[in-house]
Amino acid sequence: MDAKPIFDLQASVADLDAAEQPLSSILPELGFADTTYFYDHIPEGHGSQLEIWRKRLWMRRSADGPDVNLHIRQAGSPGERFALLFRDWFRAHPAAIPAYIKFKRSMAEIAPDAATYTEMKNPVVDIVVVTAEDWARRTGWQI
Repeated sequence: MDAKPIFDLQASVADLDAAEQPLSSILPELGFADTTYFYDHIPEGHGSQLEIWRKRLWMRRSADGPDVNLHIRQAGSPGERFALLFRDWFRAHPAAIPAYIKFKRSMAEIAPDAATYTEMKNPVVDIVVVTAEDWARRTGWQI
């Protein structure tokens, strides 16, 4: 999928709290900076339990290598499932990709900053998730 020139990677860990210290020790040495993103967006209809949507986001911006967003989520969490389902639904429905790209580009042109862009994008992500959840039920998709 056409996107910003940043690799979005996900690492799933058994225990997000237990992973915190080791990650905080090694990731800065690899050029990653911690962020203040501690929770995934909760799609409409997926409850309001913020704590189960915890994650960590580390970013690397470097002239020496590719830029990376490293999303660290707890294995089995709704956020882990959401991210993988979102990816796999688009892989199974490539005809939807051009419209999503056009939408994202349009938002990027008018959003004054990354936080606003994300908030503007979230309702469309929620629409995709409703469709993806139906697809997951019909096909038996799972992590």
